[in-house]
Amino acid sequence: MEFGLSSDQNLLRETFEVYLREQSTLTRVRAFADGNQARAADLWAGLGEIGLNGLLIPEAHGGLGMGPLEACLAAEALGNRVTPVPFVAHAGMVPTALMLAGSPVQQANWLPRIAAGRTVVGAALAERSGARAGAGVTTHNGRLDGRALHVLDFEADAYLVADTAGGLHLVAADAPGLTRRRLETIDRTRPIGELILSGVQGDRLPGANAEVCQRVLDIGRALLAADSLGAAQNMIDQAVAYAGQRVQFGRVIGSFQAVKHLCATMAADLEPTRAFVWYAGHALSADPQDASRVVCHLKAHLSDVATSVAKTATEVHGGMGFTDLVGLHYWFKRIGFNRQMLGSPERLRAQAARLQGWQ
Repeated sequence: MEFGLSSDQNLLRETFEVYLREQSTLTRVRAFADGNQARAADLWAGLGEIGLNGLLIPEAHGGLGMGPLEACLAAEALGNRVTPVPFVAHAGMVPTALMLAGSPVQQANWLPRIAAGRTVVGAALAERSGARAGAGVTTHNGRLDGRALHVLDFEADAYLVADTAGGLHLVAADAPGLTRRRLETIDRTRPIGELILSGVQGDRLPGANAEVCQRVLDIGRALLAADSLGAAQNMIDQAVAYAGQRVQFGRVIGSFQAVKHLCATMAADLEPTRAFVWYAGHALSADPQDASRVVCHLKAHLSDVATSVAKTATEVHGGMGFTDLVGLHYWFKRIGFNRQMLGSPERLRAQAARLQGWQ
């Protein structure tokens, strides 16, 4: 049995890669990071035409009707070019929640708007993966109170908010009682923030429960892992290219055995994770009962591998790796952000152990 991508999946991946290679350049990323934009509007429009927003949304609601594996391929391409557009929450977690737990009316109202890019929806589920002191949202008589940290795709028109009991609620960005605050993080390619809710009226997804929340977290974690895979691959490519150009002692540094070993080790460590990402994407749709365990292992392992690649690729560049001129830090910081978001490797391995009955 051969497990690989279909011709349609390869075509989808190539379509995103070609567009992003031409449009999501380092100059474009740097302009976004140095500004105060909600998203890169030009890239957002172009990716929307390709169908990025509606990958997981059924055709009946204006989407492409694809699955988590295809979404992972898109996330890998976005991470490879550190593209500054909303995706993980807006096109991954939120549509998943709506399809699993939303009412027919909610699905008909939200999914077509998300697929068309008319509405951006962020996700406030970080507390479901590890609550912090003073954070968490409670529900009383249909009103939401509390504080949600590390909201993904923060510059949005609405938010999917999880409460402490496993409920999921859609909240408009301009809802009375809602205060938004953008947070500073190491990754300047993706806005993140916090929500403070005081008696906010939310639209509860009727089918939401702890199991649904877990499946929404699973897709988010898988997409973050795929994003890290793409970012790490780009760092390897940059390191190899630099090693073939940088001259020391009359020779390019790529001819030195030590540098060859560094580059070979990075490639050997990262390449097996690609099949791991594909399998996790497959498991999310074909084996949902085991998907949480697989995704926990995936994100924990890929976080460690990508972090190692980021450090080694920077070392291959020498002092140049730390300059803004090279821009390697955008990929380095994106990997660092992905590592901690929705669960650190340590927390995810502990969860995987519990799922396997080891704790």
